[in-house]
Amino acid sequence: MRTDETTRTPEELEAHLLGLIETSREQAKEDPFRNPVLAVTLAITRRFDRGEIGAGDLDALFVRLREQSLGERAARLRAYVGLEGDAGFGADTAMPARLVAAIPKGPGDFETLRDLVGRTAFAVVFTAHPTFGMPKAVAALIAAAASEGSAPAREPVIAEAAALSTRPDPVITLDGEFEQACIAANHGRAALDAFNGALLDAARERWPDRWTELVPRPFAIASWVGCDTDGRTDIGWWDTLRYRLESKRMQLERVARELPDIPATRVVRELTGNALSAVSRQLAVAPRLGTQPSLEAVHRFALALIIERERAQTDAGALLAGLAAAITATDDDADRRSIAILRLGIATHGLSNALPHFRLNASQIHNAVRRVIDLDGEPTDAAQRRSHLATIHTLLNDVQPVAVDFGALAAERASAARLMMTIAQILKHVDGTHPVRFLIAETETGYTLLAALWLARHYGISDKVEITPLFETASALEQGIRVLDDALRNPHWRQYLKRIGRLAVQFGYSDSGRYVGQLAATFWIERLRLRLTELLVQNDLGGVELVIFDTHGESIGRGAHPSSLRDRLAYLAPEDARRRNRAAGIGVRLESSFQGSDGYLMFGTAPLARASVARIAEHVFALDVADDDTFADYVLSDPRSGADEADDPVYAEADFATEFFTVVRQDMEALVDDPGYAALLGTFGPSLIDRTGSRPVVRQSDSGGPAMITHPRQMRAIPNNAILHQLGYLANSLHGMGRAAGRAPDLFRDMRRDSVRFSRAFRLVQHAASVGDLDVLRAYIDTLDPAVWLERARRTQRDTRREELVIIAGALDRLNLAPNLRRLFGRLTTDWLSLQQAAPDLGKMSVRLTLLHAIRLALIHRIWFLAVHIPGFRPQAGVTREQLLERFLRLDIDGCLTLLAEIFPITPDPTLGLNFGEPAGPRDVGTYEAEHTGLFEPIGRMFAQVREISGMIQHEVGAFG
Repeated sequence: MRTDETTRTPEELEAHLLGLIETSREQAKEDPFRNPVLAVTLAITRRFDRGEIGAGDLDALFVRLREQSLGERAARLRAYVGLEGDAGFGADTAMPARLVAAIPKGPGDFETLRDLVGRTAFAVVFTAHPTFGMPKAVAALIAAAASEGSAPAREPVIAEAAALSTRPDPVITLDGEFEQACIAANHGRAALDAFNGALLDAARERWPDRWTELVPRPFAIASWVGCDTDGRTDIGWWDTLRYRLESKRMQLERVARELPDIPATRVVRELTGNALSAVSRQLAVAPRLGTQPSLEAVHRFALALIIERERAQTDAGALLAGLAAAITATDDDADRRSIAILRLGIATHGLSNALPHFRLNASQIHNAVRRVIDLDGEPTDAAQRRSHLATIHTLLNDVQPVAVDFGALAAERASAARLMMTIAQILKHVDGTHPVRFLIAETETGYTLLAALWLARHYGISDKVEITPLFETASALEQGIRVLDDALRNPHWRQYLKRIGRLAVQFGYSDSGRYVGQLAATFWIERLRLRLTELLVQNDLGGVELVIFDTHGESIGRGAHPSSLRDRLAYLAPEDARRRNRAAGIGVRLESSFQGSDGYLMFGTAPLARASVARIAEHVFALDVADDDTFADYVLSDPRSGADEADDPVYAEADFATEFFTVVRQDMEALVDDPGYAALLGTFGPSLIDRTGSRPVVRQSDSGGPAMITHPRQMRAIPNNAILHQLGYLANSLHGMGRAAGRAPDLFRDMRRDSVRFSRAFRLVQHAASVGDLDVLRAYIDTLDPAVWLERARRTQRDTRREELVIIAGALDRLNLAPNLRRLFGRLTTDWLSLQQAAPDLGKMSVRLTLLHAIRLALIHRIWFLAVHIPGFRPQAGVTREQLLERFLRLDIDGCLTLLAEIFPITPDPTLGLNFGEPAGPRDVGTYEAEHTGLFEPIGRMFAQVREISGMIQHEVGAFG
């Protein structure tokens, strides 16, 4: 029972609990057998028992902790994109003006600038990975706060966000993801217009008679939301078509909204107005998401696309010609500028708000071609490699394009064929201005590329599809050059590349990072980048543009640099690789993903988007504009060391880098195969996080709960990474670094001091250390150890608590997790000790983040204490009480409470009192209100608080997963 003496304000409660953490940490320095986190967890549990902390106290405390977490996140976001003190695109010191000023004066200087900015050098790609870890409202408020120039202006915005839950929106649909991506894309498009407008202004100052000839398009916006069918069967081809029509409508609306209303633009206004009306009529009959449309509905949609095709415009050529004519026909520079900006936006993006990226899996390609190819075995089987390559070559010799109509599309069952037909119809009926990107996940053989080329030729669109392999797994990163070399040996592939003019390659950082370690993955990816340049030169393909699409996440475990957007871009596309491309005469287009809530934040408002584009511009044109202090913002150690990005010692000491990252990879691969690692990730880790995307998830076990994970490959990379955040130790960014550094400690320290590339990469380790703590991880591991619970039972003075502890220990013993988890902890600790010795300046987890873990552990323990009091029952749906308790230990709380509501109904039997014409048989006459109010409802409330803390932890760490 609570008393006035024990009541504390949220501020007082926070100070009290933070004091417990600090005191416990100090005591642990003198007592090596004490776990400071578990000690505070026990102290909080006792305060729960005594009624000193109630559910309402925690809710009030959470508001205060959220306010601090969100406030710091907004400040970090502002600093990350460099918004503080950004001069803006119009200033003389901004990149557009510097680009023009950097062109030496003389004959052909205008043509030099036109060539420099006339091709797209970078694309921002908004993707819809399941990383929508915060509510839309909270994300919008964080972005709004970060856009405010002063702390006092940010405070009320953050207070509004702190009053909301940090848990994801309860229902996340593909439509919702598309809407959020469109908001970010619209801000991005506006920022590109501002940049290009400033570029035109600077050009007008220098070339007042020629500036209207300039059509700069150095940057582009792209998206694969609604077009990514890798691992998804819930996206219909009609959904993809509808999303492309929505994107087209937004592009046309931009033209209608921003086109000057003058006589010179009459033709463009009529074209745009007619096209907008036609697209609106097409969208009016488009099937909605999640529906299985009838054949009649598909037929109606198809006819609308076909009948309205000419009015809707399917190529930007007419609009571009009309805009060019309008520029010539008007003398007002302001109007000419507005029209020129619209022209360059359409020249870059065609009739789309964002360029489309389509994606599917290599196995889907293989299955589609298998219908016309008579071969045994899998294409990835090395023994079958030559026969598969020879057979697909023969098919390419004889392929003839077939007609594609909506009836054939509706009847097609092979997913790859269906997607290729969908693309054909989009190019034909929606927008065929530019080739579209066709990404193939898990490409591990040249046969996959050739099979995709056959499909593209079969459906008559090979000149409009950029076939792009994704290299992400360890084997793919090792074999990537062989994959491309096998394809390049085929004359059809070489002819295709020369005709389309570019080789596009996608690098993935998620699976590579979680299997070989994030820093090691980046090393292998960079090595593959360098070999790609050599491959193009060797094959006399210097005239082919190289497109490198880095598909990374927003956390360090999935490849995002924590320090700044500038560092992030340089980390993904190192200066050395870019210089080598330039020396070889290879034109490069860089592309980078911005994923989910965390990634969209950088384009969450107009000021954030402009700052992000400014940083991208600085990165892209770093070799074209001299910058005396390029390294000043990057250096981690003593600036007097004279570190030089153009002469980085990590490339001179090639053996060091190879051996260092090989050791990291070896240790990470061993960790991934450790049964304790699977137990750590899979026991209750998945239940700590909410669903964060529209993509289907979760396998079920025979007993109805989530299946026990026996290897990390049984879960996706994003939850894998998110769970490490939630358990307080980012192993995929830390493990292996200790042993690698310990092999050559002096050289390791030299590289940290002198190497721009290595020190920038090591900053991921520094961040991982600052949000990780082995004491926190040990507290979670000890929570799953029956011996710890039995020791606690031996010492408790409360008889009822002793019984609870013994029952929990018995259930944990049946799960048999402790031996593997203890060995795992020893493995991680050994490497961490080596890393600490090599890098003693590493930070540690903040007191506030440590407190969040301790509170959550106390809530988990309390849920378990209540769970042991659930009354006995006969097996229901094959689930016994013993199995149910084990599911509680794995935090399958929602599933357990649903089952308990059926076993112990709160409403009376509806048949009571009804006369069925016979003597009444036995039935339950009571309800179970006491169980619901005393057990089930408190468990539900506490589990909601567990998940709320998970939301706060993601903001402390900096990303969801």
